[in-house]
Amino acid sequence: MDYKEYFCYKSHEEALALQKFLSGKVILEDKFSYPIKYIGGVDTSFSHKKLLSVIIVCNFESLKICDISYSFTDESFSYIPGFLSFREGPGIIEAWEKLSIKPDILIFDGQGVAHPRRLGIASHVGVVLDMPSIGCAKKPLVGNYKEPGEKRGDFEPIYCNGEVVGVALRTKEKVKPVFVSSGHRVSLKSAIDIILKITLNFRLPEPTRLAHIYSKKGWSDFKEE
Repeated sequence: MDYKEYFCYKSHEEALALQKFLSGKVILEDKFSYPIKYIGGVDTSFSHKKLLSVIIVCNFESLKICDISYSFTDESFSYIPGFLSFREGPGIIEAWEKLSIKPDILIFDGQGVAHPRRLGIASHVGVVLDMPSIGCAKKPLVGNYKEPGEKRGDFEPIYCNGEVVGVALRTKEKVKPVFVSSGHRVSLKSAIDIILKITLNFRLPEPTRLAHIYSKKGWSDFKEE
C-alpha cells in the first residue's frame, strides 16, 4: 500500500477535502489489544530543509526502550497550522515501516481530534495505518478550556463548537498541563489513563519525551541512508 498518497495535495482545497474524508474514518472508541505490551512515541525535528522522524518503542510496564526507528526525509511542505501531518507524515510512515517491534499504541507530540477538522497528526497517521493513537501536545490548537487543578491527574475538558475534543491534563504537580485528545481507536478516557501511566518524572509522557531527545541528537548520531 502506498501510504504517501494520503499525505500529498496539489491545492489547499484538495488538502481540506482529504482531511474531511479521513476524519470521517476516525474511531473514538477503544479498539486496541489488551493488555498493552508496547507503547510508541513519535517526534520529528527539522534542520536545513530536512526532517528527521523518530519512533521510540517502550515496554508499557517498565518504559524501557525496546526499539528505535528513524527516517530522514526532504521537506516537501512548509509548516502550516492545521496541516502538520502533511509535512511530517511521510517520514513517520517510513520510520514505522522500519520498526522491528510494532507498538500497540502510538503517542504523538501533536493533536488528535482536537483540531479544526478533527484530524490532527495523531488521527491522520492513525487512520492511515489503522493504528491506535493518541495526541499529547504541549500547546492547544483549538477550543477553550479552564485551567485544571494543580495536582497530577487533574484535567479540564477542551470545548470546540460545543463539543469536547480533548482535555488539558496536569501530568506533574504545579507544572503546565499537556493537551490530550483521541487520535484513532482510543477513547478519551483511555487516552487520559494511558498518558498518566506512561508519564514519570517529567511533564511529557516518556515515549514522546525520548523520541524528542533522539530526534534532536539524531542529526549527529544517526546515519542518513
